[in-house]
Parts: sequence; structure tokens; C-alpha cells
Amino acid sequence: MQTRMVVLSKLELLRAHSLPSLVQEEVLRMIKAGEVPAGARLNEVDLAMRLRISRAPLREAMRALEEAGLVRQERNRGMFVREIAPAEARELYEVRAALDEQAGRLLAPRITSAALAELSARLDELEACGEDLDRTFPLNIAFHDRLVELAGNATLLTLYRQIINRLHLLRRRSFAAGNAASHREHRDILAALATGAPETAARALRAHVFQGFARMRAAEPAPPTGE
Repeated sequence: MQTRMVVLSKLELLRAHSLPSLVQEEVLRMIKAGEVPAGARLNEVDLAMRLRISRAPLREAMRALEEAGLVRQERNRGMFVREIAPAEARELYEVRAALDEQAGRLLAPRITSAALAELSARLDELEACGEDLDRTFPLNIAFHDRLVELAGNATLLTLYRQIINRLHLLRRRSFAAGNAASHREHRDILAALATGAPETAARALRAHVFQGFARMRAAEPAPPTGE
């Protein structure tokens, strides 16, 4: 009986500590899927009911998401998915470009034929999805994440993922607008990595990031004109 109580206690402790993380993952999934666009209000009661959890772990998760720059608290109004201003968007893309460049420098001299084949297969799958954004968007994210992972620097990968999570608030629409161009750039990245030259790979990755930024800006709705 005592052993059973100890096991239950450990399970309850694990559940209590993992719940906020699970909530964070679910909200991030909703942002990636476009279910909660930038500026949308996150209803605490609805989320608690949907996830079948109490309000305490939900609030803890929201605090962590706020610290990560994904949501914002408005006094007397609740929690909202953050909207990224143009100046911040440029800063995020600049940081991502620097991280991608470094990943290219690290990966190019060490990349194997097996890794190149794996990345190429990922691109085959991505390109086969056509214009199905619900499939292409997560596959695109996974391709880049794997590329940075292969670079072999855990700290770089952690920082990269933090930036990418914030860029999810911007990038879904821009990816839809530039699917074909993005595919070509991905193949250019693979070709650059295959040369084994660090700076060649770095340039290809940097170009892709800033071309993505240009597509994001082009996809923005035109500002209203005064009458």
C-alpha cells in the first residue's frame, strides 16, 4: 500500500511539473497551425476546459510564453498572441540570419553524404506537398531545424529554436506567398553545403533568410489609404 502511494505521488508530481510545458507546446502548435493568429485573445477559461486542466498550470505556462515573447498580458483584458512590429521583425530576421550563417559554417566542412541525402529527401517530401500549406509549413520548419541540429552546436540550436518560435507569429503567410522561390533556395543551400566550403554555405543560408524577409514584407497587407 505504501509503495503504491509513493508511485502515485511521483506520478502526480511529474504531471504537475509537465503540465505547464504541455500547455506551452499546445499553444505553440496552435500558433504554428494558424489557429490563433497574431493579435488573437487567448481565453483562459476556454483553454483550461479544452486541455482539461486547472487554471494554475495554465497561468504558469502563459507566464513562460510571455517571457519567450510569444504572448502579452493586457491589464483587465487578458492574454493575447503578440503582434510583431516591423522593426522587431527585421531584428528577428537579422538574428536568425546570423545563427543560420554560423550553422552553415559549422556544417559544411563536416556534412556527410548520408546527411545530404537525408536533407534532400526532406526537400523531396516538402516539394511533393504542392500548395498544401498545412503540410508544407511544418515540413519547412523541420528541414531547417534538422539542418541546424546537424551543425552539432547545442547552444546554437537552442537559440535558433527560440527565434523561430517568435517568427511563427510572422512567417506562415510569407511562406504561402513564396513557396516556389523557397524551394529553389533550399536546393541552393544543399548545393552550397555539398561544396564543403563554410562561407559558401553561410552565404546561401543568409540569402535565404533575407529573401524570406522580403517575401514576408511583400505579403503584408497594404496600409489603408486616407479618404
